[in-house]
Amino acid sequence: MIEYIKGELTELTPANAVIECNGVGYMAGISLNTYSAIQGKKLCKLYIYEAIREDAYVLYGFADKQERELFLLLISVSGIGGNTARMILSALSPAELCNVISSENVNMLKTVKGIGLKTAQRVIVDLKDKIKTGGASAGMAGGMPAMNTEVNDEAVAALSMLGFAANASQKVVTAILQEQPSIPVEQVIKLALKRL
Repeated sequence: MIEYIKGELTELTPANAVIECNGVGYMAGISLNTYSAIQGKKLCKLYIYEAIREDAYVLYGFADKQERELFLLLISVSGIGGNTARMILSALSPAELCNVISSENVNMLKTVKGIGLKTAQRVIVDLKDKIKTGGASAGMAGGMPAMNTEVNDEAVAALSMLGFAANASQKVVTAILQEQPSIPVEQVIKLALKRL
């Protein structure tokens, strides 16, 4: 089992990274979050998940352990494979994903390409308890406290009614709540309007 690969980053695209380690180039599928984290670096370390199938041997790489942990939770859901899990982690940061699951925000999950209503519901039902019991969210850097979910949901709903895309609104609101956790919903909306 490969835990991580550390070496020279020789190739990087938004979907894949090649790390050379002792003369061997390892290609790993990555999310956009990992791409952003390692972009511009000469040396990097990726935590690895190995998907060994009959027809392929695929490596998935993650900039941190929390993202890998969420990936493992996602692929444990029936109907979600490695590429779909990577797509979800590209659309939402680990903190956003934990928040979406704990607040049961099916509509936000449906905005991810390839995720329909039934799959979004299954992800939430299967992972809600696992996220809350602390696997991922307890160790999640920048995870939101539970009291913020109500403010978060209200702010995103208000911004959606004003015509802003749910995905963009969620990212901005999450960022604001991470900077100022105890801010009231009206202030969140005002600040979000300036950033959108």
